[in-house]
Amino acid sequence: MNTMKILFVADPLESFKIYKDTTFAMMREAQKRGHQVVACEVTDVRWQRGEAVSALVREIHLTGDADQWFTETGKQRAKLKDFGAVIMRKDPPFDSEYFYATHLLSQAEREGAKVFNSPAALRNHPEKLAILEFPQFIAPTLVTRNEADIREFHATHGDIILKPLDGMGGMGIFKVGADGLNLGAIIETLNRDGAQTVMAQKFLAGIAQGDKRVLLIGGKPVPFCLARIPQGGEVRGNLAAGGKGVAQPISARDREIAEALGPILMARGLMLVGLDIIGESLTEINVTSPTCFQEITDQMGCDVAALFVDAVEQSLAT
Repeated sequence: MNTMKILFVADPLESFKIYKDTTFAMMREAQKRGHQVVACEVTDVRWQRGEAVSALVREIHLTGDADQWFTETGKQRAKLKDFGAVIMRKDPPFDSEYFYATHLLSQAEREGAKVFNSPAALRNHPEKLAILEFPQFIAPTLVTRNEADIREFHATHGDIILKPLDGMGGMGIFKVGADGLNLGAIIETLNRDGAQTVMAQKFLAGIAQGDKRVLLIGGKPVPFCLARIPQGGEVRGNLAAGGKGVAQPISARDREIAEALGPILMARGLMLVGLDIIGESLTEINVTSPTCFQEITDQMGCDVAALFVDAVEQSLAT
């Protein structure tokens, strides 16, 4: 494929932890193939009447050095439609500013930009709620603002997990045992007197073996996943909450779920998806900025970033 300029809309480059950062792995692979790596932040993107959507972008060169990992070779305002591809890699939370950013990217798409993942699909697949479409793969789950509903769900299932819909990295996740200890206080904290929607899920004992991140790239499952195993007294496997990441081959059930969802999500413009699976059950569908590339590559020798850049190149070639 011809080389191109690839724009990564990401968090500040200076904040990257390159030993584990997935966006860095994508950039490194793109540069290896001769593509020009360009970066900007969401705050750099603008539109005004009479102009195309543009961004103040940084042209960078990856140095291979662990500390000074990039040099900036140029800075300019550029139209998003003039890039070979635009990769949206802003980390959650998916707040109102993220929502507005996807609308600017949708406008850029209308002008001819090639954006991955599709901005409309990002809006239509909130991480926690996207699973509702696939009830055959999920554990008993409740979404409500009603305290009585939550108490009834707890009475039915005993051990449950309660979480806010806008949390990330394991933030705000509570486990309530069959004894119901602290249930009232936890509902008050998350539900805020009915003002905030809460998700309740039956507690899955399989979390002891890890919260598995199964990646879909171009609609197909990566053959290895990262099991994020809770440490100490934690019930959360998230790496951000101190979980230990252990890469392993995907199971037959992981593959079944991934192969069922992959083509559906890819058809909607979701090139890269992170499925969270505990035991046999799908718990989340992450589309904003899925990670775990480097951990899987380091432990299993499967070059996930190469699979991703392959998929982007193939998509642009068709």
